[in-house]
Amino acid sequence: MKKLRFLFVAFCLPVGLYAQVQPADSLALKNITENPIKTSNDNTFKVKSLILPAAFITYGALSFGDNPISNLDRTTKNELQEDHPLFAAHLDNYMQFAPALTVYALNFAGIKGKNTLVDATGIYVLSSAIMGGSVSLLKHTSHRLRPDGSSYTSFPSGHTALAFAGAEFLKQEYKDVSPWYGFAGYAVATATGTLRMYNNKHWFSDVVAGAGIGILSTKLAYYLYPHLKKLVVGKQTLSYSMVPVYEDKTFGLSFHGTF
Repeated sequence: MKKLRFLFVAFCLPVGLYAQVQPADSLALKNITENPIKTSNDNTFKVKSLILPAAFITYGALSFGDNPISNLDRTTKNELQEDHPLFAAHLDNYMQFAPALTVYALNFAGIKGKNTLVDATGIYVLSSAIMGGSVSLLKHTSHRLRPDGSSYTSFPSGHTALAFAGAEFLKQEYKDVSPWYGFAGYAVATATGTLRMYNNKHWFSDVVAGAGIGILSTKLAYYLYPHLKKLVVGKQTLSYSMVPVYEDKTFGLSFHGTF
């Protein structure tokens, strides 16, 4: 029973809390995500949209010290290692990219999202920059030892942060097409964080905090990108073409744009 209880917490806490506050969160972001490029002067970004990621990050921060949260970290780690001492499936190294890559796969399949592929890429690059900088700073300032003792860069989980940033990116781009894209992205992100614990690389609180940072980074990117684009491009019209290319056994994108 204890094993089932901890697995339930590990799999369902991020998604469950997300679903709980989703209606208010969607209303808060509706105006700035329906057409973020055309509404660059819209300042309707609401503080309530930050409640969920802030709660996740706060949960992670509270795990430092001797308290019930840190006790849950240790208990979860012990349960997983006791039941699966030789677990070594490293799908998490690949799954962290899956939600964001799905946006590009859907675009190339002809299923268009909320933004053009160029603007979506700009948003995702900005989200990744916010997420990467935050994770790197916290890893080096928190100096937390990983559960397996391999390094002092445990908090927060970078794999989980990247996966949840991609999941929120997928959700925002395709929630008007079908909410199932977002659900699938968050399921993959949650599985990524869970595998980080099974592989004994992160504590549960590392994963929860990483999820919060990932979600927050993408939310901020959707708000900031129109303003940054306006500063760079101004009122000029950007014409572009983007096609997939294959060169030297590597896939990529060829971009050509003119003002």
